[in-house]
Amino acid sequence: MLAYIARRLLLMIPTILGIMLISFVIIQFAPGGPVERIIAQLQGQDSNATARISGGGSDVGGANQTQGGGGADSSSSRYRGAQGLDPQFIKQLEAQFGFDKPAHERFFKMLWDYARFDFGKSYFRDISVLELIKEKLPVSISLGLWMTLLSYAISIPLGIKKAVKDGSAFDIWTSAVVIIGYAIPGFLFAILLIVLFAGGSFWQIFPLRGLTSEGWAIMPWYMQIADYFWHLVLPILAMALGAFATSTLLTKNSFLDEIRKQYVLTARMKGLSERQVLYGHVFRNAMLIVIAGFPGAFIGAFFTGSLLIETIFSLDGLGLLSFESILNRDYPVVFANLYIFSLLGLVVNLISDLTYTQIDPRIDFETRET
Repeated sequence: MLAYIARRLLLMIPTILGIMLISFVIIQFAPGGPVERIIAQLQGQDSNATARISGGGSDVGGANQTQGGGGADSSSSRYRGAQGLDPQFIKQLEAQFGFDKPAHERFFKMLWDYARFDFGKSYFRDISVLELIKEKLPVSISLGLWMTLLSYAISIPLGIKKAVKDGSAFDIWTSAVVIIGYAIPGFLFAILLIVLFAGGSFWQIFPLRGLTSEGWAIMPWYMQIADYFWHLVLPILAMALGAFATSTLLTKNSFLDEIRKQYVLTARMKGLSERQVLYGHVFRNAMLIVIAGFPGAFIGAFFTGSLLIETIFSLDGLGLLSFESILNRDYPVVFANLYIFSLLGLVVNLISDLTYTQIDPRIDFETRET
């Protein structure tokens, strides 16, 4: 098993390199980079443009000194809307954002920095990328972790019971509930919850903003825990709806496939109770496919799945941060999030494979032919 783990860890290196290389190449051809964004702000007479340039070393005050004068050189002609701006100022912007170096040099520098978890500073926020991610991390961890645990804690027992009572009245009406839950978009359910329980039109029971209330730091520890979960009730319910439906049907179908196999009939003929058959023989085989979906469910909830929920409930997490960084062309934040989540996804997949062997010892990845 140690050899298998070592191979998987080594394979993560070319995988991460490939992900970062493809993303870096795509970014090179994407229009509207950070330099063009600053130029657009200046040309639009944005009085706050200077505050948006991180580092504070560029003098934007003389940007319009050559308006309409003697044409800009090639450094300014590469950027839309740069005509009339001082070419030297454009070069200063390029140097500030690192675009004065060749693409391959920038890429290899990024890889070396990321290998040491040095993500630099945000282009448009006066803060390091790592500190920015740490600041948003509690929200995303809270949403991803509790949503995944809640959906699995409900869907696995429910899916097993539906498989055992396949075709019964219980199976039919719970299937109707599950299908309706799957069909309702999470963001729409979130709005419904706000209208009903967050002061929209009916009851003001749950808060609508943040993870904690004002004065949380001075509350007793038990009140801090209660307040934390009080804020999470609505967003977790909204996120868990679709995941709950999917994992319930997956669990049911997986157990149904196993229950109909010959070894289950043999176990029953030996006189084993239904519970012994179900949890002693069927469970470890049926749960393999459910576990296989865990990494995707967790990563999706941790990152992309929480974007709309973060927006609706005013939760400032990594999903919202990544979306805003893409819109603002804040490349250090974009690439850092991509690197972290790619690495996290690979590690979670490895943990998922190792969990297989705990549930079913017959699986041995180390002796498997590759």
